[in-house]
Amino acid sequence: MNPIRIRFIKEKLAEVRAWDDSVRGAASKQDHDAPLRDGEWDWLQGLECLDVGCGAGLLTESLARASGRVHGIDASSSNIHMAISHASQDPALHLHPSNGASKPWADGHQASLSYQHITAEDLLAERSAALSQDEAQYDVVTAMEVIEHVNQPAQFLQTLTQLVKPGGHLFLSTIARTPLSYLLTILVAERALDLVSRGTHNHSQYIDPSELVGFFSDTKVGWIRPKEEQRGNIVPTQKLLYESRGVAYLPWKGIWQLAPRWTKGLPLNPSEQANYFFWIRRPV
Repeated sequence: MNPIRIRFIKEKLAEVRAWDDSVRGAASKQDHDAPLRDGEWDWLQGLECLDVGCGAGLLTESLARASGRVHGIDASSSNIHMAISHASQDPALHLHPSNGASKPWADGHQASLSYQHITAEDLLAERSAALSQDEAQYDVVTAMEVIEHVNQPAQFLQTLTQLVKPGGHLFLSTIARTPLSYLLTILVAERALDLVSRGTHNHSQYIDPSELVGFFSDTKVGWIRPKEEQRGNIVPTQKLLYESRGVAYLPWKGIWQLAPRWTKGLPLNPSEQANYFFWIRRPV
């Protein structure tokens, strides 16, 4: 799934950058759907990124290779050990043995990647105590296939919101709580095919896209606001504020596929009945 994750992240950042440029008069508003050029490898240049629940570092390394300054964290020490071991085999990644409260690139060090065995909640407390609010936050925060495994998803999301800078981006991937997702992820993947260990998933902890929209629309969070409350004379379309996109595995091709946007207009939104991505931008 990693290639499709990268594609989604890259496309969303490109759309928002193009829109921001158009608002500033640097480009036409009609350009806000244009993706970054295929050959543009440094599309995260200058951005500080946090990968929550990084596992063995598959996505984390990909973000670092795109010139992001990336910190990967995980609650499992064995995952962090695997991530460090794998990254250390590639000198181009400039692995730095830092913790989340330090900024290894601030002193001129060319580090692009660091790992830490810590939870998101403890990282937030650690950085808030050691750094200013702006320094404690990130331009891009990712939490892929994580939220469906936490016991208090609202508290977890609240922590993530505090780790994102104003104008920054939060990317999630999770699973909708539907009959189809139960069939695919538990009956088929766990019980019939043994693709993942039994008990990996708990269907009751799956989260629908509408529930994420509801969380970010809550007045206590305030990331999604009614149009009449949005600031400025030029109000961006919804997909430039937040967006969910279904993803599906195509076994005959052996790849994951991102659902086209037009599928959201179909009855019952079939593309988001199982795995999906969710992106939202923190208001400036």
